Amino acid sequence: MIYFSVAHRIDQDAGRFRQIVRGQVRRNLRKYMSNGELIGRQGKDLVSIPVPQIELPHFRFGQKQMGGVGQGDGDVGTPLGPGNPGDGSGEAGDQPGRHILEVEMSLQELAEILGEELELPRIQPKGKRNVEGGVVRYTGIRRVGPESLRSFKRTYRAALKRQLAAGLYNPERPIVIPIRDDIRYRSWEVHPRPQSNAVIFYMMDVSGSMTRNKKELVRLTAFWIDTWLRANYKNLEVRYIVHDAAAKEVDGHTFYHLRESGGTRISSAYQLCRKIMTEEYDPEDWNLYAFHFSDGENFGGSDDELCREILEEWLLPRVNLFGYGQVPGGYGRMFLDTIKKIENEKLAYATIKNNDAIYDTIKTFLGKGL
Repeated sequence: MIYFSVAHRIDQDAGRFRQIVRGQVRRNLRKYMSNGELIGRQGKDLVSIPVPQIELPHFRFGQKQMGGVGQGDGDVGTPLGPGNPGDGSGEAGDQPGRHILEVEMSLQELAEILGEELELPRIQPKGKRNVEGGVVRYTGIRRVGPESLRSFKRTYRAALKRQLAAGLYNPERPIVIPIRDDIRYRSWEVHPRPQSNAVIFYMMDVSGSMTRNKKELVRLTAFWIDTWLRANYKNLEVRYIVHDAAAKEVDGHTFYHLRESGGTRISSAYQLCRKIMTEEYDPEDWNLYAFHFSDGENFGGSDDELCREILEEWLLPRVNLFGYGQVPGGYGRMFLDTIKKIENEKLAYATIKNNDAIYDTIKTFLGKGL
């Protein structure tokens, strides 16, 4: 009984701590989205999140002969504290600094917080190849089962009720001994969960005008897109396309680090994306998402019109969502002007001026819930 009480309190404390951490992450979500700290701490299914150390209030004893509040020499208005901060040139100190606690959180939890904070609608997958998977949850109680699933709490309760009903319970000697009929076992139920196939196409301009800082904006934006879509699709593939005046498919590392010196022809990326979709991904079976990032400095008006034609006649009718993100670029006519002329509910566009704009960009891209 004592063991159960302690275990129950531990579970309660752990649950309360998780709620506190979720609250901290949610309140600081915009800050986390604007820097790459989480990406560096990402594992396969978990991400390590730095949060200020959470401490419960407690008394702390000071050193002797130090006096107390309101004691000793001093004038009105004299600040209370350890003294001047100094310039760091004194002797080594012996006092602790402000600690940062790293808490592991699953990508699923992070996606839930993202959806709650940005009020993202749930995605409704399309396609015929929805596979019915299952999630096992221990929600019931049975009289038979393996010993590893014996429920101490429910067994104790059944034995106590039986002894009380039979008049065998003695408060002076509170001993509860279960018999075979009192033993209860946890049981499980399989809850069906649809698992759909999805693929993301990331396209990015890697011409000479795309600097490292611009690519970092793309990398951060793509991380949060991945986090949300992976929470909605069990089977998710990612394809990367880079382009300057010509387009080619690359791996993820090359996508974020390649830089070419040529010009820019955006239509080459859209044509390659169309080719891969045609050969490998039937829109009847796959949920298709495409995101293109550029600084908007395209080759010319004729290529802009070709891009618009490919989008309106081929890509937009087949994808669930097409997002265009324009990072800071040069002056003059920008490709975003062409995108704005297209009227289609599957098209979303945003200007990613700096890291702080990533929060609103994700809400713009994923707020449609397509």
